[in-house]
Amino acid sequence: MSINRFYRSMSTLRFRISKAVEGTSKPPIPQAYAWASNYKETPTRPLLDVSQGVPGVPPPKLFLDELARTSSSPTSCGYVPNVGEPALRQAIVQEMKIAYGKNADISPDDIAITAGCNLAFSAAIMTIAERGDQVILPVPWYFNNEMTLSMLGIETVCLPTSPDAGFLPSAEECSKLITPKTKAIVLVSPNNPTGAIYPASLLAEFAALAHKYQIALIIDETYHDFIPDDSLPPHNLFFSTTAPSTNSNLISIQSHDSPTRISPQGLPEDWSWRNTLIHIFSFSKSYCIPGHRVGLVCASPDLIPSLNIALDNLQICAPRPPQLALSAVLPLLRPFVRKNKEDLLHRHKIFKEHLPAGWDIGAQGGYFAFVKHPWKGVKSEVVCKRLAEEIGVVCLPASFFGPASSGTGLERWVRFSVANVDDEKLKLVCLRLKEAMDVFGWELEN
Repeated sequence: MSINRFYRSMSTLRFRISKAVEGTSKPPIPQAYAWASNYKETPTRPLLDVSQGVPGVPPPKLFLDELARTSSSPTSCGYVPNVGEPALRQAIVQEMKIAYGKNADISPDDIAITAGCNLAFSAAIMTIAERGDQVILPVPWYFNNEMTLSMLGIETVCLPTSPDAGFLPSAEECSKLITPKTKAIVLVSPNNPTGAIYPASLLAEFAALAHKYQIALIIDETYHDFIPDDSLPPHNLFFSTTAPSTNSNLISIQSHDSPTRISPQGLPEDWSWRNTLIHIFSFSKSYCIPGHRVGLVCASPDLIPSLNIALDNLQICAPRPPQLALSAVLPLLRPFVRKNKEDLLHRHKIFKEHLPAGWDIGAQGGYFAFVKHPWKGVKSEVVCKRLAEEIGVVCLPASFFGPASSGTGLERWVRFSVANVDDEKLKLVCLRLKEAMDVFGWELEN
C-alpha cells in the first residue's frame, strides 16, 4: 500500500482536505511504525528501531536544570521577538565562530531563532519563492523539504546523485537544471538521508553557481557537529572576499551571462555570503532536544525582515524557556557535544565492522548510513517491511526519500539511523540482518 493510500484509508471525514495537502507526500515514518506494530516483540528479542533520526542519549543535565529554572519563571511565559532571545543569538554567533573559524563574518543581526529546522526551511522558502517557482533538491532528498515545496505549489527539480560518487551532488549537473524559474538550490550536509559529508570544495562550487545565477543557496547543517575531522571548518562560505554589501536586494551581484571570477578558495572574487547563502540549523541532534523545537536561520539582515513576516504567521516566536536555557549554558555544553560526536563516530565504526557481507555502505555520516541490501530484484520497501514485521528491525527504504517514479537507481537502498540505539543493540541489528539473509529465501547477489 502506498503512503498516500495508507493515510486515505484511515479517514472518516465528511469534509474535503485541501488540494495542497492532499497532493503532498505524507510523512513516511508512521508507515514504518505500522510495519513494526506487526512484530511480536519478546523480552529476549526486542524491537530494534533504527528508522527515524532521533538522539539515542538524553540531553545534558546542565541544560535540563537550567530549563527547569526558566520554565518555572513567570518572566519566560511572554512573547519574545520573532528573531529570538538576544542572548541566545549572541551565544550562537560565538559557537558558529568556533565551528567555522574565529574570523567568520557572522553577527547576531544575521540570526533568527525558529521552532525547529523544518520551520526554518519552511519560512526561508516562503520568503524567497512562490507557487510556480522551482527549487533544486539532490536525490535522495530529505522528505520534509520536498513535502514543504509540494504543499506551497513550488516545483521540486531533482538533481540525481549516485553511489559511484558517494551520493555527492554535482554542481556541473546542477547548472544544467537552472531555469528562469529557479529560486534556490537546497543542500543538506552531512546529508539526510545518505549521511554523505559534502567537502568544503563542493560547497564552494555550489556557492559559486548560486552566486552566478542570482539564486539562493540554502544549506541545512543540522549535523555539522558530527563531521569526523574538526581540524578544518565544514566550509569557508562565511568568509567574504569583499566588504558586506549595502544593497538592499538579496541577490544582485551579476547577470546570468557575465563570467564568474573564482578566488583561490573556490569562491567568486566578489563573494559576500549574505548575498547568496541561507544557513539553517537545528539544536535537536547536537544537544539532544528535538521535542523543544529550537532551530535557526542565519542569513542577511536584508532578508530577516521579510523572513519575520513568514515567522509571524507560522510561530509568532519559538519556545522561550529553551531559548533562555540555551543562552545561559551553550558554551558549557561543548564537552557534551564533543562526547556525543565521539560516541556516534564509534557507533558508525561498529556498524561498518559488524554489517554482514553483502550489505554495502554507499555513504555514512551524521546520524545515518545509506546501505544497499543484498537481494537481487527486490525493492527496498518490500525488504524493510519484512525486516520490521519478521526480524524486528525498523529501517527506512530509499523510496521514502525520492520521487515515486522508478528509475532513480535507489530501489535497493536502505537508510539506517545508527544514533538511535546503543552499541550492543547496533550489533544486534547487524546480526538480525544476517539472519534475514538466511531466512527470507530471496536470491542473493553474488
